[in-house]
Amino acid sequence: MSHHGSCHCGRIAFEVEGEFDTVMECNCSHCSRKGYLLWFVPREHLHLRMPEAEMASYRFNKHVIDHRFCPHCGCAPFGMGHGPDGKPMAAINVRCLEDVALDTLKRVPFDGRSR
Repeated sequence: MSHHGSCHCGRIAFEVEGEFDTVMECNCSHCSRKGYLLWFVPREHLHLRMPEAEMASYRFNKHVIDHRFCPHCGCAPFGMGHGPDGKPMAAINVRCLEDVALDTLKRVPFDGRSR
């Protein structure tokens, strides 16, 4: 299944392939302030519909996740990094996907604050 997503103003547009019914809810300072609900996919499942250079990025703490956001509206639809196996991955903010019923998703807590 393919899901369409974007930032608030639509300048960052993407599609992501896969299925999910659970999301990670991290309590680190960044994720909790922004209200992220994350779904992790292999990087090749994320397809940008605009040039990557049009996005801004933010790294903090250990600088291993490249949090991408729109420099116009400030919305942050995903981050990029590597999984525990070393393979490229994307952390999709499911709040930026179209037609997702957030109240039906199981939220799995993650203690990022202690890491």
